[in-house]
Amino acid sequence: MKKILLIVLSVQLGISFAQNTEEPQPNWTKKGIITFLVNQSSFENWIAGGISNVSGALGLNYDFNYQKNDWTWENKLIANFGLTKIKDQDIQKSSDLLEWNSVVGKKAKGYWYYSAFLNFKTQFADDLNKDTKGPTKFLSPGYLQFGPGLLWKKSDHLKVNIAPATSRLIIVDKDLTEPDKAYFGVEEGKSTRYEFGASVGAYYKLDLMKNISMENILNLYSNYLEDPQNVDLDYTMNLVMSVNDFISANLSYQTIYDDNAFKGLQTRQVFGIGINYNF
Repeated sequence: MKKILLIVLSVQLGISFAQNTEEPQPNWTKKGIITFLVNQSSFENWIAGGISNVSGALGLNYDFNYQKNDWTWENKLIANFGLTKIKDQDIQKSSDLLEWNSVVGKKAKGYWYYSAFLNFKTQFADDLNKDTKGPTKFLSPGYLQFGPGLLWKKSDHLKVNIAPATSRLIIVDKDLTEPDKAYFGVEEGKSTRYEFGASVGAYYKLDLMKNISMENILNLYSNYLEDPQNVDLDYTMNLVMSVNDFISANLSYQTIYDDNAFKGLQTRQVFGIGINYNF
């Protein structure tokens, strides 16, 4: 009987010791997806008309977030690069973006956090269209924004960051500025432009139905120092219709308003079949 009691006691102590020495749960959560998007049209003796073309784009959407007690640190890295080849024309870019968005927050009350954010955005490559004078070098332009604010976060899929005291630095190669003409707001002979204003960043992801999700990313900025009524807008919608874990139909739509770059709306739309790798 004593032996049985000793065995039971040893087992209980062993279980208790194992439970007490379990490694703490990691504070980091990481997830991402790499997508190769392709679409193609071919015409041969097609009476109704049409031009053969093919395009492809490689994209990365990666989140790495940290959570501990009342602190949260959220990071999103977005990168994509795409090319289009139309018959008898030079290869052109269909997409080109490198963006890192980072927000640190400390719990205040309810869904609110005291926050500080940093956003960096640029492109990878030269403008391949010889007929246009676009961004021709890496970091031309490059946008760096940072400032304190308040984060309203209901969930990882619904959040808004409000930063009423945001510094913004616009970076270009000074060789791209022209006499009597600013380049993305940067004056002739200079390589940077400093702005101070208010920014709002919003993120909303929802499932429209089974295997169909929509991601919405909105960024607004008003420069207190010059024409504050001209609010810069950058909105992106990513619609993913999943066939399985590896194949999906993807639609990306982006619209930009930035009066320093163009006096009107810029729009971009890309649709195709995607091959996905989740990690």
